[in-house]
Amino acid sequence: MLSDETRLADFPSLTDRTYLNTAAEGIPPRAVIEALAQYGQDKLLGMDGRPLHEAQWQSARERVAALYGLSADEVSLCSCSSEAYNLAALALGVQDGDEVVINDLDFPAGATPWLQPSCPATVKRWHSRDGALHVEDLTPLLGPKTRLVTVSLVSFFNGFKIPLPAVIDTVRQNSSALLALDVTQALGRVPLELNGVDLIVSSTHKWILASHGGGLVGVPKSSADRLTVPAGGWFNLKNAFEADRFERAVSKPGAASFSVGMPNYPAVYAINAGLGYIQNVGVQAIDAHCRPLMAALREGLRELPVEMLTPDYADSIAGIVAFTHPRADEVYQHLHAENIHIMSHAGRLRIAVHGYNTMDDIERLLRELRAAF
Repeated sequence: MLSDETRLADFPSLTDRTYLNTAAEGIPPRAVIEALAQYGQDKLLGMDGRPLHEAQWQSARERVAALYGLSADEVSLCSCSSEAYNLAALALGVQDGDEVVINDLDFPAGATPWLQPSCPATVKRWHSRDGALHVEDLTPLLGPKTRLVTVSLVSFFNGFKIPLPAVIDTVRQNSSALLALDVTQALGRVPLELNGVDLIVSSTHKWILASHGGGLVGVPKSSADRLTVPAGGWFNLKNAFEADRFERAVSKPGAASFSVGMPNYPAVYAINAGLGYIQNVGVQAIDAHCRPLMAALREGLRELPVEMLTPDYADSIAGIVAFTHPRADEVYQHLHAENIHIMSHAGRLRIAVHGYNTMDDIERLLRELRAAF
């Protein structure tokens, strides 16, 4: 995807290291660092910088909308994916007797709002089997009381990519529930087709190569009435400065209601630049570049004494592979000493492959894994 020259120019920090941990933290291209510096220059203008901030905000929304398959009016930004899900819980306003379906491959942000003692809904868990979420196991959990099904397109835990069309069909055929989808581990890495999803959420510091401090929210107009956040604020309100502003608060509908205060403009600049970089390269091109790397990685791991956590389904391949080993911490320390960066947590080792990675990265990783074992 990148020539040696453009890789060195855009990602100079990768010159002497093998970085395979984008699922935790992406490495921003030089354009993102320059965008953050541009924010600083625009902020020096005081109020005269506001139109420049707002232009970045609008551009970022348009870029998110293009990747989500929505219009810019159906997209907004908040501070992080956790905030987005907590605001969604506020918007949904579940009552006693309502049911919410979570799963055991998800990041905590999408599951834990419904597990708080203050949440009156009954939580049902979609259990994984052999590292995968099977649609036939979802069906019995759905019914007339189901208000929400929340799931990640790609699991942070092991990289399993759900069969989204089948999930959408199953939810629609067996309930009137909303479907919330976290695309944090997919956005910028794999092509998306999200038609039929009611709430789309992503963080911003991983595969889109931007900064911390952003949550990308998409709510199609068809779902806006059921996903309008009744929160105080001003940026999210229709009547924040009207004559009746101390008598009532009227939220903007849908996605706009998730932006409850002053936008985090430094993050907005970085998001706009990161998405611009991704779109300039092309998600299809990134995915095509990474597929042979993922194939080589999986093939190499099959020859090692590890327990794979990522199911070996061809149609579920995204950017993450995870496995366990009794000496995981020791293996991780060996790799880190060799300037090879992956993720280690509680005996689980996770490898993430993005467009700036090369076959040399994969071969070097496998060589050092063989040495460590």
